Amino acid sequence: MRIEFAGALYHFTFTVGELLLSQTLERIKALVSAGNVRISEHGYDELASDNLSAREIIQGLESAILVEDYPAFHKGPCVLVLQREMNGGPVHAVWGIPKNSDGPAVLVTAYRPDPPRWDESFTVRAK
Repeated sequence: MRIEFAGALYHFTFTVGELLLSQTLERIKALVSAGNVRISEHGYDELASDNLSAREIIQGLESAILVEDYPAFHKGPCVLVLQREMNGGPVHAVWGIPKNSDGPAVLVTAYRPDPPRWDESFTVRAK
């Protein structure tokens, strides 16, 4: 069974029983795999404030779980993903691709999510 949700700023497509699929996330993974990646100034600031390793976040993208997909975002397509630190702790990362561009993949920000704002899986916002 295929389910699709769409709105002005988001688009989710997935098959029940499978992980969410995202063209944006697949494009970002391909760019990172090819070494076409950069980190925004804000991203560096957030990594430093949460004592996160840029290398660990970049390397962890391959196993990231899609949380939110924004293919029509005004600055270019982007995704919010759940990644894991080496110790297993949750990390949210926002990755994007500049509008009207084929690259690079940009790590916009990464941070440890605030547990009261998320469900226990850190993939659904608390209501």
